[in-house]
Amino acid sequence: MTLPFDPRLTPARPHLADAALRGQVEAARFVAGQARRVVVPSAPLRRTPSDASGTETEAVLGDAVTFYAEEDGHAFVQLTRDGYVGYLPVGSLGPADPEPTHVVTAVRSFLYPAPDLKRPPRGHLGLGARLTATGREGDYLATPGGFVFAAHCREADFTAPDFVGTAERLVGTPYLWGGRTSLGLDCSGLVQLCLHLAGRDCPRDADMQERGFGTALPDDPAGLRRGDLVFWRGHVGMMRDATSLLHANGHHMAVAVEPLAEARARILANSYGPVTSFRRLAPGTAAPADPFHCQVRKPGDPE
Repeated sequence: MTLPFDPRLTPARPHLADAALRGQVEAARFVAGQARRVVVPSAPLRRTPSDASGTETEAVLGDAVTFYAEEDGHAFVQLTRDGYVGYLPVGSLGPADPEPTHVVTAVRSFLYPAPDLKRPPRGHLGLGARLTATGREGDYLATPGGFVFAAHCREADFTAPDFVGTAERLVGTPYLWGGRTSLGLDCSGLVQLCLHLAGRDCPRDADMQERGFGTALPDDPAGLRRGDLVFWRGHVGMMRDATSLLHANGHHMAVAVEPLAEARARILANSYGPVTSFRRLAPGTAAPADPFHCQVRKPGDPE
């Protein structure tokens, strides 16, 4: 089947499609989607319903999805945050309600079985994970999945406008193909995570970001400034300042900062090609203050 739409963003396969696409695509069966939510710290979204299939992106705790069908222990879904389509492990999904109340603002945190730092954690929570607090016990928020240190979280409407500042906090995070958490990131996952925390919608893949995000700049690096995006074929980074690039990349196998001139020369020499465009986001999206570092302590919070 040849889809008239991008298959990454179209909930349709030859055997199954969203009922809303009836008459637009060919499929053996059409179903209406159902609202669900991710209830595990993170889950790989795969192209096919197989654990051997590569990770296209990651869903994280609190992500809303539209669920269509179960296949071989996997759920065919569309992520609400960016429209990405693929297969998640069935066990990673739960009811859509209640809505998340808090967002993790620490780079990484832990989910504990009890409000006790000495207990073995149930898992890691990454920056941007969203959870539903059902109460508070001492220094910990109680959630359906366990307890999270309260000072590592903010209320769900929190935003960090300085998306480059958020990326700077992630320098050294290992590179992971398809990664979108602070345990591992790819180039476009880094950009998307930081912009989402800034309250900005952002497509998932580098080609999507280049095609429809920001305003194109002249092909001249002399005019670049903090927050501008730099694109290659299949790669993206953000300017930390007028001359240095911050990006998740396979050369360093990490989120790294380096001179843009050095990155351009190396990428060109490795046959990945030249820079394809520079793009600038709307004014006001890269504020100088970092709200992660000005949290207000409340009575009972640790020093």
